[in-house]
Amino acid sequence: MRIVIGADQGGYELKQYIVERLITQGHRVQDFGTHSTESVDYPDIAAPVARAVAAGEFERGILICGTGIGMSLAANKIDGARAAVCTNRYMARMSRQDNDANILCLGGRVLGLGLALDIVQTFLDGEFLGGRHARRVAKISELEEKE
Repeated sequence: MRIVIGADQGGYELKQYIVERLITQGHRVQDFGTHSTESVDYPDIAAPVARAVAAGEFERGILICGTGIGMSLAANKIDGARAAVCTNRYMARMSRQDNDANILCLGGRVLGLGLALDIVQTFLDGEFLGGRHARRVAKISELEEKE
């Protein structure tokens, strides 16, 4: 799978760990930064990741900040991005199954490494069910287009 990942300083260490694991699993991973623990503004990372996913350059995106909330707020400003903060495997599964989320947002300061990897794996393995959920996702897209 082609995956793009990005983080601010609050998610840097978790990002590094996830990148290593994803590459080991055979995924093609593009790291949009940050590349250190120096402070950066999360919208500067979230926007290019969200644009790349929305444009179809990558199948999935992963964004990490301290809580995942800031990254999700910024990413969801981009048309075609459906970013979901997930703090457990159930949320990750439902974000894919019901909402066709294409970007996973994680909190580097609130998740342990093992749980974070489980969430990532669940998100990547998840399939969109379509059906009545497709109608709802389409309505979300319509909201974006009207703005």
